[in-house]
Amino acid sequence: MSASNPLSVLPTLEADLARVEHLLADSVRSDLEMLAEAAAHLAKAGGKRVRPGFAIASAATSHDVARPADVGVLMGGVAVELVHLGSLYHDDVMDEATTRRGVPAANQHWGNVVAILTGDFLLAQSSIIAADLGTDVSRLLGETIAELTDGQIRELQDTNNFERTAEEYYAAISGKTASLLACSCRIGAITGGLDRPTTDALTEFGHSYGMAFQIVDDILDVVATSEQLGKPAGNDILEGNFTLPVLRALRSENGDQLRSLIEAGLTPETRDQALVMVRTSPGIADALDAARGWADKAAGAISSLPDSPGATALRAASVHLVERARAPLGER
Repeated sequence: MSASNPLSVLPTLEADLARVEHLLADSVRSDLEMLAEAAAHLAKAGGKRVRPGFAIASAATSHDVARPADVGVLMGGVAVELVHLGSLYHDDVMDEATTRRGVPAANQHWGNVVAILTGDFLLAQSSIIAADLGTDVSRLLGETIAELTDGQIRELQDTNNFERTAEEYYAAISGKTASLLACSCRIGAITGGLDRPTTDALTEFGHSYGMAFQIVDDILDVVATSEQLGKPAGNDILEGNFTLPVLRALRSENGDQLRSLIEAGLTPETRDQALVMVRTSPGIADALDAARGWADKAAGAISSLPDSPGATALRAASVHLVERARAPLGER
């Protein structure tokens, strides 16, 4: 399986995502030069296009053989990707990020105000596309943006909260990450004309996959390098966002020592020391187990779907996800 996209076993995916790139480029155009440049900044920086890929694969679960995706499915994928990109502009302002996808973050290049307005522009462009795809898609995207906001607020209110529970962490990532992957699958199903039971199963798959996806991302923030991530490693713990591996480490045998180090105020040097403590704690293994559980739940959600190019790709993606977290640890 290609390292670049977990859905690459779908034969038509590469060609479909190439079409998505053209449609995405068209959707971020503006007559205002600064806005056009800022809006295209992250789109041009690359990305796996996981969310359009999930829309395409979900629609393809109704196909006996692989075939190019309908344009409505592709536009649904573009709409979801625009929401994702818009949220990244906003996230980078909130996190005072310096890089994103290996390039300077928009807030560093144009300042916070332009970055926020550009994120708003991308969300607006998504809404325009959704309106053309029908009321079901339009409502779904609106609900998803509300869930994204809810999840982000939950995360913010738990900043530097050493008593944060796993349930509170799960509620936050359900909104800020899993909701958009669930939306991706559901939009693919809706624009692909699938029946309601299949649409609901794919939505459940997307949500469970999204939960596993965020846990894996949080593991990688602890164990991977900045070069591997394309953004600064260890930023969550530095910002006081205690993710699942950190929460598990704080409740381990050496948790009090880790807490004392964090409470003293982390510098880049002591952050690295804290990351080593998390890596050598049971926190990583516990978080991997949790990610595996959600990935298994995702696979179970679509276990009753007939074999198809789309279903095969989605099942392979759930397996690939946990492997991605294990790779920096040298595990197989």
